[in-house]
Amino acid sequence: MALPTSVRVVEVGPRDGLQNEKQAVPAATKAALVERLAGAGLPMVETGSFVSPKWVPVMADSAEVFRLVTRRPGTRYSALTPNMQGFEAALASGADEVAVFAAASESFSRRNINCSIAESLDRFAPVCVAAKARGVPVRGYVSCVLGCPYEGVIAPADVAAVAQRLMTLGCYEVSLGDTIGVGTPGAAQAMIRAVAERVPLDRLAAHFHDTYGQALANVYAVMELGIATLDASIAGLGGCPYARGATGNVATEDVIFMLDGLGVRTGVDLGALIGASWFIADALGRAPDSKVARARGRPGEERKS
Repeated sequence: MALPTSVRVVEVGPRDGLQNEKQAVPAATKAALVERLAGAGLPMVETGSFVSPKWVPVMADSAEVFRLVTRRPGTRYSALTPNMQGFEAALASGADEVAVFAAASESFSRRNINCSIAESLDRFAPVCVAAKARGVPVRGYVSCVLGCPYEGVIAPADVAAVAQRLMTLGCYEVSLGDTIGVGTPGAAQAMIRAVAERVPLDRLAAHFHDTYGQALANVYAVMELGIATLDASIAGLGGCPYARGATGNVATEDVIFMLDGLGVRTGVDLGALIGASWFIADALGRAPDSKVARARGRPGEERKS
């Protein structure tokens, strides 16, 4: 199976990564991280989340982060918006596009956002209508596509149904997330095949967490089927507060190192990414959760490989 010749990497660290970190990061540090990631050549950076501060207090400063960021031409700066209030706040802050999120697991949906899958999708409908009217792209996320902390294995058909509904609402792309990181390459391919029966392959993205160390293998496996958009998080930031032992997203620098080795074009500078990785790791007071960043070492103190 041929791999894509080029891949678009969506950086989710400043939002999906940092919102699951125990330690809060100042808005100025978040903005500096976003600027470093954009400067590395990443085409899209998830910059913030306009959800209720009651539920995600570490994202309460997202408007300030957007205000502080110096924009790089060619980079899109996105925000998570669960409802109309969040949508209006995101647009007022200058978000280039917005994202909505649903789960493939009923139990996860109810425990995470206190409503059923169907109810969550109904809530997004006004956001999608308003976004279309204003020419704002909407990206959809589906969580728990390969497993749920409450229900276990999720049927690929259930994932496909939610992804199809998000497309019907008007999402230009749907990112399929292994939220608790239990997926394996075979399961990942089976899920992609099922979803691709309802949603065009070129409108799907993959989002893997690395709890069981399978994320890079899963990335390669779905690329074999033609997936050419991948989510990743600088320094491996992130996790899932609802899943025991869940670690962060696959590290962006690890993904880029692998893609560079495969000759797959991304337009992303690995050295600049490693610098960004150590920058945010230092802010959090720990080493990056990235094999490549640790192996290469801190910029200026690089190890020979």
